[in-house]
Amino acid sequence: MATFQVDIVSAEAEIYSGEAEMVFASAEMGEVGIAPGHTPLMTRIKPGEVRVRTAEQSEDLSIYVSGGILEVQPYVVTILSDTALRVDEIDEAAAQKAKDEAEASLAGKSGEIDYSAVQAQLAEASAQLQLIKKLRK
Repeated sequence: MATFQVDIVSAEAEIYSGEAEMVFASAEMGEVGIAPGHTPLMTRIKPGEVRVRTAEQSEDLSIYVSGGILEVQPYVVTILSDTALRVDEIDEAAAQKAKDEAEASLAGKSGEIDYSAVQAQLAEASAQLQLIKKLRK
């Protein structure tokens, strides 16, 4: 099967760079699957899982991204994200704490809070926890 180059990069480090047969991500308008020779595309992606299917691995490689940009060229896919983590690097306790704090801030409605920042924190923490639950099944 044909392959293409995939680069997943966060603000801190390169998370994955290698050949893949398919890439799946949650774009703004829904789930996208990228195969070799895909039409060029640039879109924002939502916080959640990016799956990379390689010929060498029996299971897809799962990577959490906090959102970002997906750029597709015929034989190169690049994902740029503020935060990207391999699933085994996600701290479940920290994600649960961040989710609880964000929910408490939104429910309390006391004082000045930055609603967009709190909602982004809630979305990221929820996406991390959903990914952990999904992979445990």
